[in-house]
Amino acid sequence: MSQTPVTTERAGDVTIVRLDDGKANALGHAAIAQLDAALESAAKESGAAVIVGRPGRFSAGFDLSVMQAGNRAVVTLVGAGARLFVRAYTLEIPVVAACTGHALAAGAIMLMASDVRIGAEGEYKIGLPEVTLGMVLPQFAVDLAQDRLSRRHLTAATMHGKVYSPNEATDVGFLDRTVPEDRVEAEAIAAASELAEAVNARAFRATRRNVRAPVAARIMAELEDDLLGFFVEQ
Repeated sequence: MSQTPVTTERAGDVTIVRLDDGKANALGHAAIAQLDAALESAAKESGAAVIVGRPGRFSAGFDLSVMQAGNRAVVTLVGAGARLFVRAYTLEIPVVAACTGHALAAGAIMLMASDVRIGAEGEYKIGLPEVTLGMVLPQFAVDLAQDRLSRRHLTAATMHGKVYSPNEATDVGFLDRTVPEDRVEAEAIAAASELAEAVNARAFRATRRNVRAPVAARIMAELEDDLLGFFVEQ
């Protein structure tokens, strides 16, 4: 895996954050740290941010090599991921996800943490398959799912580990809309630009806190026990 899976660029008042490890776009420690730093910088410099995956892959989840390295390694990585998702969920500027392909497990959680999710049409899979793989879905993922997914689909999406096509994922709540694959990045940047221009930054920050701070505070307050439970169960 590349040591620099994350790169950034500017398009007007939008910071574009690209995740591309040349493979499955797995979230390992380097990718998580770089995504976190990129979002922190974007909040200081831009009016909105776009997270873009590589063609065919938004993110296949946490780095499998770490997830197979033992329980303590798993807990350390998942904890870092949880903090990244809270960063995106509470960022002081709007976050748009350009879902360029498969978004599974941690990839789907990143979609739930983003404000606007634009997905590529195609034969892609989106969802939280943890229970079908013998893994417990962490409480922080459940909290985000309860906030962002359709109540009609919540049981299937979490407890049944169902995965969805992009069109199905729009109804479930992982995505907001789908567009042709060759338009997904441009559409996401356009949506972010519109948000950067339309929302008042001060009002957005205050309203963001009102809407999302309670969920984020609960996630962070519960995180140590959440990870301990995840460690015990695994």
